[in-house]
Amino acid sequence: MQLMADTDVLYNADCPVCSREIDHYAKLSAAQALPLRYDDLNDASVLHSWGVTADQAARRLHVRQNGTLYVGVPAFVVLWQSLPRYRWLARLVSLPGIYRLAHWTYEGVLAPLLYRSHLRRQARTAR
Repeated sequence: MQLMADTDVLYNADCPVCSREIDHYAKLSAAQALPLRYDDLNDASVLHSWGVTADQAARRLHVRQNGTLYVGVPAFVVLWQSLPRYRWLARLVSLPGIYRLAHWTYEGVLAPLLYRSHLRRQARTAR
């Protein structure tokens, strides 16, 4: 039997879209006792252990597996590979043409939209 790698996920728990998706993954991994840990980037003590700034963390999903840091679409692929119900998606997104499309969509559209929403939430709470 192959042992699963320890996988840590750094995400924005204040982002409604991010937290909904990651909460779903967290429930799946907890139900199957998978070695995944989910860290909220809004916890300053967590950021230090990741070696990223709050701004860097808010811009993209970060996943660390066995000491290697993955950011953006590669982070999603590593996360999905760690979840039995999502391994098919990791394989699909890893295909060259699909990967390019996923990368363009995430980096060019989704991540910037989520980041701008994050900045607006921060501005509202700073008032």
